[in-house]
Formats: sequence, structure tokens, C-alpha cells
Amino acid sequence: MVNKISTKEDVSDIQVDLAVYMERLDSYIASQTALNDTLKVNLDSVNSRLEEISDWRHRVYGAKTVMMAIGVLIVHTSAVMGSLFAIINWAK
Repeated sequence: MVNKISTKEDVSDIQVDLAVYMERLDSYIASQTALNDTLKVNLDSVNSRLEEISDWRHRVYGAKTVMMAIGVLIVHTSAVMGSLFAIINWAK
């Protein structure tokens, strides 16, 4: 009879340990879910900021291209006007 009592006690200890383990597991799962939600919100924020930076980068590249085109246009206009001025002076 002593063995049956100790077996019942062992079973109840195991059940208590299992209950504690399941409670801790539930707590861990809940905290991980909250962490994942927080990470998702932060990653969405980072993604939107990266899109804004990419947009500004494209704007800067566009402005750079426009400035280079204006510079080439000014150089070309100066060369054409200089050669026209030289032809006029040479013809006189």
C-alpha cells in the first residue's frame, strides 16, 4: 500500500509540474506574440521610412541630371555663340 501512495504522490507531482510548465509555456507564447506584434509595427515604420528615403534619392538624382543637362546646354551654347562670333569677326 505504501507503493500505491507514493505512486499517487508521484503522479500528482508530475501533474503539478506539468501544470506549471504549461502555464509558463502559455506565458512565453503570449510574450512572444506581443514581441512579434511590436516588431511588426516597428518594421512597418522602418519600411515606410526607407520608401521615403528612396523617394528623396530619386528626386536628388533627377535634380542632378537636370543640373548636368543645363550645364551641357550652357557649354554648348557658349561654344556655338563663340564660334558664331569668331566667324563674324573673321568675315569682316
